[in-house]
Amino acid sequence: MSRFLAFTLNPSIDISTAVNRVLPGRKLRCEQHQVFPGGGGVNVARMAARLGADVELIYPAGGATGQLLRRLVDKEAIPNIAIPVAQETREDFTVLEEATGKEFRFVLPGPRLSQDEWRACLSTITNLQTKPSYIVASGSLPPGVPSGFLAQIARFAKSVPCRFVVDSSGEALAAALAEGVYLVKPNLRELKELTGEIGENPETLVLAARTWIAEGRTQVVALSLGEHGGILVTRDQAWFADAPSVKSVSTVGAGDSFLGALLWGLEAGLTTPEAFRYGIAAGAAAVLTPGTALAQRPDIERLLPDVRIRQVGRHGAGWRETTQRPKVT
Repeated sequence: MSRFLAFTLNPSIDISTAVNRVLPGRKLRCEQHQVFPGGGGVNVARMAARLGADVELIYPAGGATGQLLRRLVDKEAIPNIAIPVAQETREDFTVLEEATGKEFRFVLPGPRLSQDEWRACLSTITNLQTKPSYIVASGSLPPGVPSGFLAQIARFAKSVPCRFVVDSSGEALAAALAEGVYLVKPNLRELKELTGEIGENPETLVLAARTWIAEGRTQVVALSLGEHGGILVTRDQAWFADAPSVKSVSTVGAGDSFLGALLWGLEAGLTTPEAFRYGIAAGAAAVLTPGTALAQRPDIERLLPDVRIRQVGRHGAGWRETTQRPKVT
């Protein structure tokens, strides 16, 4: 059976709450907090599973917070393998300032993984008896893990073969792209860091993404533009999508919801623009929920008709809107 293997080496316990005002030097009494399993690969797996994808999750877990993370992932009914590590799994804390609608995110450093620990993660991924159709690496690398870790996964994916998807940053992302991947999901800052200063109009961004494709670094670029939507680029085609206008509760996990829904759509047999539309709708739906609650399918389907997609011609001769709407499955 076709399936996804998602992993993150830096998972977290995501705690979210709200307060009227964030003020220095005062005791701030918050509303009831919510707790979610977090980290890029964890969130991508949660989103894909909600849409019906066959997904398995691998992640390191340590200490009392690691035990809580295991319980929260099990509650999502996602098959998973937790790799024991010595140091505590990190926590992230998000506070919504109700008076202004501003969101404050506090991200703690992850645990340092020893060589034996990150190698255990690597061998767990590469020694699975049933090989997946997709391997999805999402999130930062914690201290102690070499920047070439994702490049090692890229080489393994080519040997299987299966499609390797990367959503990371910095040296780890650059090393993976040097090896070659199937799909990469940068944001605008990450694209600029690796391609140099570029303009921000769709045509310029498509050209920058096509540089990676022409160099064999990736086959697909899914560029996340936050509230401004996104761009999906292949060797011969590109689409720009405007995000639906929604009232934001929390932006945490929106990019992961986008990626999880996009990959589910591609594997489910939707056309590329249809899968892209689901991804954009899922990213918008995610901001309707608190903390890292992620997108809910009813919200995704309600927002689908509001996702406007424009396609660029094969030779870059301007944008035209595609009115095709995906069937809700």
